[in-house]
Amino acid sequence: MNNKRILLTGAAGGIGSLLARLLLAEGARLCLTDVNNERLETLRESMDSDAVVTVAGDIGNAADRSRIVNAALQHSGGIDILINAAGINPFGVYAEQEDALIQKTMEVNAIGPMLMTRAVLPTLLEQNSGQIVNIGSTFGSIGFAWFSVYSASKFALRGFSQSLRRELAETGIEVTYIAPRAVKTAINSQEVYDMAKAIKMNMDEPELVAKQIMTAIRRRKKECHLGFPESLFVRINALFPGLVDRATRKQNREARRFASRKS
Repeated sequence: MNNKRILLTGAAGGIGSLLARLLLAEGARLCLTDVNNERLETLRESMDSDAVVTVAGDIGNAADRSRIVNAALQHSGGIDILINAAGINPFGVYAEQEDALIQKTMEVNAIGPMLMTRAVLPTLLEQNSGQIVNIGSTFGSIGFAWFSVYSASKFALRGFSQSLRRELAETGIEVTYIAPRAVKTAINSQEVYDMAKAIKMNMDEPELVAKQIMTAIRRRKKECHLGFPESLFVRINALFPGLVDRATRKQNREARRFASRKS
């Protein structure tokens, strides 16, 4: 990553902040952005490096996207890697979720990364080089009960990554989709942690996931699913979704009591 010019969204989040530190340690030049200005400033101060510039903004907003990309170009003179790491994870019974939350989830997890990619693509095409990294989820390959909106947003991000990779196949630009399983970060509510404990859901430490993401970026993986046996279940679900329906039925009933605001 030495001297790579990297634009990282969701930089103040649990995984984003760890990625930022790992990238800086390897000599990258960073433009970090997040909607949370206070946490972003705290991160910048703790990194204390001229190789880092921060820009608070909403990637779903056209004016903010333009500001973010311009700041990255002014800081480093170009962009080699875009890492779309921003995300939210609503948990609950779909029938009880509000319209605004459903729309916000799709905007942050799917539409935001798509628009951010569109904003940097002219620069990458002019260079005829670069890498777009989209941080997805196992939930983007296996639809999990009580995570309907989150799963839908990550399915969309995975489909976008696959389609764009094929569209850019004749260029020097690569598209990497990385799908961690559940991670212990602030993106999860207490109800998610209680549910995970009750049904024995595997959850990884964010430090491990950040290192695995770094490895996938370095190796320029096309699609990378982290965690076993979840990575195996992704393949099974693709071929035999009915098996997964039956295998998760009992688990879904147990998780239901944590998902409902009415329970």
